[in-house]
Amino acid sequence: MKVLILGGDGFCGWPTALHLSQVGHDVTIVDNLSRRFIDVELEVESLTPIRPIHERVAVWKEHTGKSIGFISLDIAREYDRLVAVLLELRPDAVVHFAEQRAAPYSMRTPATKRYTVDNNITGTHNLLCAIVESGLDVAVVHLGTMGVYGYGWSGSAPIPEGYLTVHVSTPDGAIEREILHPANPGSVYHMTKTLDQLLFAFYAKNDGIRVIDLHQGIVWGTETPETGIDERLINRFDYDGDYGTVLNRFIMQAAVGHPLTVHGTGGQTRAFIHIRDTVRCIEIALDNPPAKGERVSVFNQVTETYRVRDLADLVSKLTGAEIAYLPNPRKEAADNDLDVTRDRFLALGLNPTMLGEGLVEETKGIGVKYASRADFSKIVAKTVWKAGMEVAPDLMR
Repeated sequence: MKVLILGGDGFCGWPTALHLSQVGHDVTIVDNLSRRFIDVELEVESLTPIRPIHERVAVWKEHTGKSIGFISLDIAREYDRLVAVLLELRPDAVVHFAEQRAAPYSMRTPATKRYTVDNNITGTHNLLCAIVESGLDVAVVHLGTMGVYGYGWSGSAPIPEGYLTVHVSTPDGAIEREILHPANPGSVYHMTKTLDQLLFAFYAKNDGIRVIDLHQGIVWGTETPETGIDERLINRFDYDGDYGTVLNRFIMQAAVGHPLTVHGTGGQTRAFIHIRDTVRCIEIALDNPPAKGERVSVFNQVTETYRVRDLADLVSKLTGAEIAYLPNPRKEAADNDLDVTRDRFLALGLNPTMLGEGLVEETKGIGVKYASRADFSKIVAKTVWKAGMEVAPDLMR
């Protein structure tokens, strides 16, 4: 299969590109390298050393003999070039990672809020519009987020995979319908993913575009079998308050002797998935697209759920790290339950990687190996959701 990976230089995109190439797909990365520029803006680098993209793909070919193409292109700003790339390469599928992915960054300033909306929504719409203009039958696999559902607002009912059955009373009696699960975004980033849903639904209905929307949990871990082949292929490991995901931050904090930073009560329940399972889920989605004319296919890309304080306890027991409870910079409930339906990937053969299977130790190894690269001033989250909220203290003064 010929596959374009939009955002293929990023945290999820890079290991996905390697995995799909390894299993035999013809892969081309399309990326404007914006995540690298955000590193410069925030003055913090990945804990792991990331090589230039052209070196990355050259090293991959050196080890495997397989070529991965690279095209520098901004899909939100270079629409005509995007159409030209589709017509030239004529891909069978496009994997869409090309969105600003961090909720805290999306709430950082008015500029980052506007950038997140402009980049994410325009990029997604440009892709859909370009596929229609090209006349190609291209399946789209999009990386969404569990955050489109919100957290805890629907009580203890399991969150279904994308669609909710509702009963509507009419003068002629009750009727039953399936609708997209009501959205309840908690940040500008999550809001863009909910708007993506509506774009996909419209283009699937109006133009027959085949779309799989993956509502993914928080990704933990950093390495896959492919990224571990050579240090020059290593994946990103973000630990800062804007881009570091919670479990990866805990692992790095433990490795460098920093207290584990739990925001609020730590009662927030979140869904998780290992990066190894992320790439496998993308492969499964590519192999199981909807037929032309069918509605958007939604998968909950999740393997397990944990409360944040329970994760902190787990890491603390493994490493001896202290736990620090800090003010919560987000506007959210202090505690929530989260019951997620995740049957579709399991039925299609996903064998989940669970936290209790020793992979916390694998991740800790990354934290210890590269601890000298950590900037302690960037560890604690400083971005707040609303003016006047308390900012967390610097714990390492």
